[in-house]
Amino acid sequence: MDNFLLLSTVYLITMVVAVPISARLGLGSVLGYLICGILIGPVLHLTGNKTADLQHFAEFGVVMMLFLIGLELEPRSLWNMRHKLIGLGVAQVSISVAVIATLAAFIFDLGWSSSLALGMILSLSSTAIVLQTLSEKGLMQTAGGRSAFSVLLTQDIAVIPMIALMPLLAPYSGSMGESHGEDHIGEVFMAQLPGWGVTLVTLGAVAVVIVLGQYLIRPVFRLVVSSHLPEMETAMALLIVVGIASLMILVGLSPALGTFLAGVTLASSELRHELQSQIEPFKGLLLGLFFVTVGEGMNFTILAQNPVPILSATAGLIAVKALILWLIGRSSHMRHKDRSLFTLSLAQAGEFGFVLVSFAVSLAILPTELAQSVLLVIALTMLCTPLLFILHAQVTRRLAEAGVTEPPDDITEQQPIIIAGVGRFGQVVNRLVTMSGFQTTVLDHDLKLIQLMRRFGFKGYFGDPTRPEILLAAGLDKASILVAALDNPAANLKLIHFARERRPDLHIIARARDRVNVYELYSSGANDIVRETFDSSLRAGRYVLENAGLSEYEASELERIFYRLDRASLRELAQVWKPGVPLDQNAEYVQLSRELNRNLENALMERFDRAQQAPAAKERDEPEEPEHGLAHELRQNRPGGRSRSRER
Repeated sequence: MDNFLLLSTVYLITMVVAVPISARLGLGSVLGYLICGILIGPVLHLTGNKTADLQHFAEFGVVMMLFLIGLELEPRSLWNMRHKLIGLGVAQVSISVAVIATLAAFIFDLGWSSSLALGMILSLSSTAIVLQTLSEKGLMQTAGGRSAFSVLLTQDIAVIPMIALMPLLAPYSGSMGESHGEDHIGEVFMAQLPGWGVTLVTLGAVAVVIVLGQYLIRPVFRLVVSSHLPEMETAMALLIVVGIASLMILVGLSPALGTFLAGVTLASSELRHELQSQIEPFKGLLLGLFFVTVGEGMNFTILAQNPVPILSATAGLIAVKALILWLIGRSSHMRHKDRSLFTLSLAQAGEFGFVLVSFAVSLAILPTELAQSVLLVIALTMLCTPLLFILHAQVTRRLAEAGVTEPPDDITEQQPIIIAGVGRFGQVVNRLVTMSGFQTTVLDHDLKLIQLMRRFGFKGYFGDPTRPEILLAAGLDKASILVAALDNPAANLKLIHFARERRPDLHIIARARDRVNVYELYSSGANDIVRETFDSSLRAGRYVLENAGLSEYEASELERIFYRLDRASLRELAQVWKPGVPLDQNAEYVQLSRELNRNLENALMERFDRAQQAPAAKERDEPEEPEHGLAHELRQNRPGGRSRSRER
């Protein structure tokens, strides 16, 4: 099919139909894209010889994805990952290369150079598929997802020495110059350098990317933004990604690694959100096209001729890599669920394997027939990846049904504001605070709530906030504010008791279920106490008054007066409240409550009558803290006259 528009129409129709169906069935979008490619290529033969050209173009989807991921990571966050990059990543690559090379030598009777080349090729995993699926399923911020990302980043870095090492495995040096085309000019350049030269070029390219990000890209992008031409902003965003990728290719380095570093450099700049909005649509389309071309490139003729060896090699590769990953995860003390995600998400081969296979063939390290089979095995393992994620979901569900308790997350960041509990109350507090530019550390003992937060892009840690070690790990000793928003009132009290004993100077904002809970929280040392339904109930009452015939001003005034007087009555009731005695069995409390209710009704009518005659401008200008309320009583009774608590 030579007509470009017709071919594009076929691509779009297939994607629009297959991908939503795949996602609706819970298989994920990646499997849908792969199925599209299989339909367009091996089944219908619509692409002819254009697959390779499309794949080179679509690889920029992977490059853009790494750039966007870099934008989400500040240099400090990347530095915090150094132990996982060195520990998990290096262990996975080195052990996988050694094991796969040894098995290839014994099972397929290959020479040491071919076996080592296969070990390097198959040790890599699919950055594109894994990161896309982790993002779709909201697993990127889990401990297992972060560990998988660390390994993928290490693998992208490892491609550089692998490319440099390949020519040393060639049976004769002349093959490189004769077989290698201009598409691999960067690899040829790097291969001809001595070891110290490769190191210098690599460090120099990284330094250039960092300098460009700090001192050139920012001012130029500001200039483009000031022109108020949206198309120029898009062009500039694309220029950043394509230009840095081209620079990396020229010196034989991974373009994905280069753009990732550029993204990290720009992560703390004011340009981050604008760049994300400009690049995101291109990333999604090109990444989808990349998955389609992977499906197109699958040679089912070889599979039909040798089904048992190909399928056995595919299953064997997944099993071997999964076993290695599981052992690494266990030695790193990952919890069950994270180890399952870490193991199953990285058990496939990766897209860089296509590049290394072509490189190895051009250097005569691998025979063409074997290379064709290896390419098919790589594609089949990538096709199995969405199914491995489904298997992970099943494993997680069975662990939950079996009652396997998950250990708490490792808390990697400590922020000045700690929010304990992100249910229907705490999540609103967290959204307001974080969207206002403040950093929070969120804790909750409900794993599903934490996973739901992560799916919507909010970071949180799984763990019981009432446990002292969890609170201390979250930075209680350094925090300035603690929001106690747990659903369970008893747990909230336990949390506040410990926090107040540990940090007498800490400002504690507490969620209260009802009036009794307000009294308990006050005695425990909370500073600000918020009844969870009080404000919303007042608003609902105001709407009732407005629809019952009062004006908006009249209803608002009654709401304001009720708010102030109810808090004043709460102060008086707090003086006669007795811990452990039900309210209806406390005669003094019942009598005072009835009296205060009558006074409140009279005050509402009296003050409303005055408000109708002369709007209480003076009252509207009063500060938030009223002359009545719990804080007034505290000033009278606390030493030094300092208000330490108030109720809202």
